[in-house]
Amino acid sequence: MFELLREDWETHERKFSRQGFWAMSVYRFGRWRYTIGPRILRASFSFLYKFLQKLVEVLAGIELPCEVTLGRRFRIDHFGGIIISGDATFGDDCVVRNGVTVGLRHTGQRGAPVIGNRVDIGAGAKILGPIHIGDDVAIGANAVVIRDVPSNSIAVGIPARILPRRDAALAQAEIAELQS
Repeated sequence: MFELLREDWETHERKFSRQGFWAMSVYRFGRWRYTIGPRILRASFSFLYKFLQKLVEVLAGIELPCEVTLGRRFRIDHFGGIIISGDATFGDDCVVRNGVTVGLRHTGQRGAPVIGNRVDIGAGAKILGPIHIGDDVAIGANAVVIRDVPSNSIAVGIPARILPRRDAALAQAEIAELQS
């Protein structure tokens, strides 16, 4: 737990004032408490976790239950209005911004998104249902993603259109060619 907290501290720019760091600290504590053997001892830690989770929800507007599976270096860039379903799964190096919802498509219908590595989720985006988001994907602000997104893509619009992601070096070469 402490190694992951140190990594979260680095990911959130070593600033205790970042609400994303608060949410990640409570999340890591919630995951850690499951490693405590005797159930009676774990009960007091569970009570503390539930109190801290509610405090973060009220103060920061971030709902991040410990049942979510998060990869390393998960970053909450801006706080407020973030709701992540306990069934969701994230890979490494993902970024989430304010107003993002990741969860179930319909009440009572199981299945939450599985999100790959290095996914950048724009402000206000909604990712809903039992879908898969590939690696190196950018999801635009306010996009509503309700179907699978392949790796190296961009998802924009309502409902989201899937566009191929251009290589940065190729884009620079095209710009240099146009300028000459």
